[in-house]
Amino acid sequence: MSLEVGQPAPDFSLPTAGGGSVSLSGLKGKKVIVYFYPKADTPGCTKESCGFNDNLPDFGSAGAEIIGISKDPVAKLDKFAGKYGLNFTLASDADGDTVERYGSWVEKSMYGKKYMGIDRSTFLIDEDGKLAAIWRKVKVPGHVDAVLEAAKG
Repeated sequence: MSLEVGQPAPDFSLPTAGGGSVSLSGLKGKKVIVYFYPKADTPGCTKESCGFNDNLPDFGSAGAEIIGISKDPVAKLDKFAGKYGLNFTLASDADGDTVERYGSWVEKSMYGKKYMGIDRSTFLIDEDGKLAAIWRKVKVPGHVDAVLEAAKG
């Protein structure tokens, strides 16, 4: 499925670190940044998550909520959030349904071996639940700043 700016963002309801749950429809009226990351507590994912966390006040000023989604189980997300003091929502998409609906479950290649995995990607969703910006194949350096600028716009 190929998502495009201006389309409605696929809704989801997922369990979160801390034992709660989050749904996109429950955040209607707010800007929402949804980012998909391959695996909690790995170098790139940690750097990206800490970058969002370090800029939480600025995202808050822009009226934006942040949700990080991976296929990690909730227990691993709890440990990840605690270890790095992450103060935003981390959601578990263990069955991969949300990752697939956002087009972020892709074929990857490492050392010539092909496998399926999460494409590091970010989506800015406007107050009406429509996709306002999409970043695919994200490189971590500078990414949080680019997302923050878009959220302020």
